[in-house]
Amino acid sequence: MTADTSRAGSIETRDSVLNDPKVRSAVIQIVLIASIFGLGWWMVDNTARNLAASNIASGFGFLGARAGFDIAQLPIDYSSNSTYGRAILVGLTNTLIVASTGIVFATILGFLVGIGRLSRNLIVRAVCTAYVEIFRNLPPLLVILFWYFGVLAVLPLPRNAIELPFSSYISNRGLQTPVAVFQSGAWVAGLLLLAGIVATIVLSRVYRRRQMQSGQRTSILWPALALIVGVPLVAFFLSGSPVEFEAPERGTFNLVGGFQIKPEFLALFLALAVYTASFIAEIVRAGILSVSKGQNEAAAALGLRRGLALRLVVVPQAFRVIIPPLTSQYLNLTKNSSLGLAIGYPELVAVGSTVLNQSGQSIEVVVVWMTVYLGLSVTVSFFMNWFNRKMALVER
Repeated sequence: MTADTSRAGSIETRDSVLNDPKVRSAVIQIVLIASIFGLGWWMVDNTARNLAASNIASGFGFLGARAGFDIAQLPIDYSSNSTYGRAILVGLTNTLIVASTGIVFATILGFLVGIGRLSRNLIVRAVCTAYVEIFRNLPPLLVILFWYFGVLAVLPLPRNAIELPFSSYISNRGLQTPVAVFQSGAWVAGLLLLAGIVATIVLSRVYRRRQMQSGQRTSILWPALALIVGVPLVAFFLSGSPVEFEAPERGTFNLVGGFQIKPEFLALFLALAVYTASFIAEIVRAGILSVSKGQNEAAAALGLRRGLALRLVVVPQAFRVIIPPLTSQYLNLTKNSSLGLAIGYPELVAVGSTVLNQSGQSIEVVVVWMTVYLGLSVTVSFFMNWFNRKMALVER
């Protein structure tokens, strides 16, 4: 007995065309791409119509016009006669300064607190736990306002400034530190210092290659000190000490001389670093706990103390877990620097807001903001991905 499957086969064939995953996937992608282009076209056309109705010229030609306003913190040359483009460049430089210094400080503090969370000392562990639980549960804007209005604003006036080590003073006007004044010939010591750093890196690789081949480990401490410290210091004194330090002095009403770090930068830098470090501490703690206990036991069997075992055995393996989420925290810190607008720190968004209000070029300024932050994020991600590949353990 046989069954007639010719009719059922023809129906299945027609249905298979509609249910073919390849056809369905192609149709969905075409519809999605068409929708995206349609939405983009509608947004551009609508924006152009609104700008034309408001008699607002489009384009980036306004960046060459005179700015006409001052900026409080100037890492590069700028005056009110400079252009809008120069003003935005000043804001971008301030953003880069606070983001880069904040990342460095947050990384150091986060690693220390993360390791402290695993300390056998009860007090150290409790203090680190309290720090993490307090700061990671607060909004970053609130932390910035805390440092600006709750810590720095209540410091004494400059004439009663608090004296710190190394001839530095802190008041409600910020931190006043000595500044180095370079004279002719100072570049020789600087060049030798740079050459010493490069030579130390090369020597370290040579020593490591020799250790991999022979198993003998050679200390690089004294050669590194001689190259980085000894040779530049000898050149510095032989050239007549061509660097002088100008220390601030307390005047009748103000501090005179030295280098002033304004309270807006201090508040934003401390807030971003302390806030981000609380997240980095938890990432470091999780990374260390991800390493199996057998590695600690093996290090102890080799006679390594707890500190050496942590530095030489545990932390290098924990990097595989630490680096990817660490990248996200660096990106968050960079983007959170835009909150400096709340306390008047002249970063990119704050300066761009002034440009936007004066020129009326809102679309173009927003495009500049988005392009810059996207570029910074991609750069940080690219560097951290490269670093992650360098730190990855290669299995044999």
